[in-house]
Amino acid sequence: MKEIWITGAGFFGSLALNRLDNGKFKFVVVDADPDNLEKLKGPNRTIIQEDGVAFLDKNLRKNKKPDWIIPALPVHLAAEWCLLKLGPEKISRIDMPDGIEDLVPNPLRGSESEIYASNATFRCPDDCPEPKDICTHTGKKRKKDLYKILEELKIPERESLVVRSHQLGNGVGGYRPEQLFDLLEQVKKSTKKILISTACRCHGVISSIGKKPYL
Repeated sequence: MKEIWITGAGFFGSLALNRLDNGKFKFVVVDADPDNLEKLKGPNRTIIQEDGVAFLDKNLRKNKKPDWIIPALPVHLAAEWCLLKLGPEKISRIDMPDGIEDLVPNPLRGSESEIYASNATFRCPDDCPEPKDICTHTGKKRKKDLYKILEELKIPERESLVVRSHQLGNGVGGYRPEQLFDLLEQVKKSTKKILISTACRCHGVISSIGKKPYL
């Protein structure tokens, strides 16, 4: 039976679990809030009270990994995992480069080192099946997949690394552990400041990090 780790048991974590729980998967659900977890107990579900990033750091190994990871925390899981794996003596958050908001669609700044981007100017339905060519809401052709836009970002002295989120169910996205391991190796090898993004066809988050001595 395939295994899925869901990091975060709030609205999106609960939605993911309920939509994917068809008897074909085992789930590990991680959240620091016991009240969130209490609602999600059930068969084929392992409930763990712990910070999601810390759990991933301690438990994700190449010889011990799930089939899929669903990030459902209010933080950028891929970037936070890299920061924790490499440690503050090697890597840290840094400010976003000037002008980046002109290069991504509908940017919304989360912090000085984080930006959210979206192909949508409206609130998307939470059960969107993410069709390949058109927008579910408008019925119109999508201009370009967001993950491709982020992969192709050209900013001086910056490297753009993207973890693509794949559709696992309506309104539910996740990625394979191998994508995180590949990301970490790319970060280790980079000689530039780095933009780490996680994105599907329409929505994404970008984090700005710097390795020492390249800060």
